[in-house]
Amino acid sequence: MNHAPVPTPHNGAKSGEIAKTVLMPGDPLRAKFIAETYLENPVCFNTVRNMFGYTGTYKGKQISVMGGGMGMPSIGIYSYELYHFYDVDNIIRIGSAGGISDNVHVRDVVIGMGASTNSNFASQYELPGTFAPIASYELLEKAVNAARSQNTNVVVGNILSSDIFYDDNKNSSNLWKKMGVLCVEMEAAALYMNAARAGKNALCILTISDHLYTGESLSAEDRQVSFREMMEIALELA
Repeated sequence: MNHAPVPTPHNGAKSGEIAKTVLMPGDPLRAKFIAETYLENPVCFNTVRNMFGYTGTYKGKQISVMGGGMGMPSIGIYSYELYHFYDVDNIIRIGSAGGISDNVHVRDVVIGMGASTNSNFASQYELPGTFAPIASYELLEKAVNAARSQNTNVVVGNILSSDIFYDDNKNSSNLWKKMGVLCVEMEAAALYMNAARAGKNALCILTISDHLYTGESLSAEDRQVSFREMMEIALELA
């Protein structure tokens, strides 16, 4: 296998050092936690910008985990490079989200079947209409089956990938809620679009860390280390 360096300023890995399936939390410290907690013989392949990446094995299968940062521009860069420069086939985003729907609660696991967005990310494709970013069905089906085998209840549906954390429009969440959107995060739509354009696979699995309407929330430490159900579902997709 060719181990020559791959030309990207954002990832220090060489060709062959990243598995076909990559778990991508936003927080690089969560990537480090997953590697050290779940993977056998994890090897760090990236420390550029402290966006840690590791490759190891889980139940005998090779898998990588790497941080993706906050927001669609960040995950847009890292996922594009993994798909196009490192020949990755599957990226599973695992992250936190803010609950919108009355049907989700703090610590619930949500799987994004579709990712609505207020982002302009899709404009680059110059499509004659509105693109609907959706998960790869094969990964979605595997994730639901893995959750059932673990007796983890998951909520599957439409999520919102927002470019805005501090939204000046105080009514925006109410409008998305009326359309049945389950929760809000900031990355999945770009990941789904990059996967579609590359002919690859993507899925977003989330844990509700806070709820916009009930006021419930988890601490930063809980977000980093306590999302075990979500992590263990994602690891089964290797």
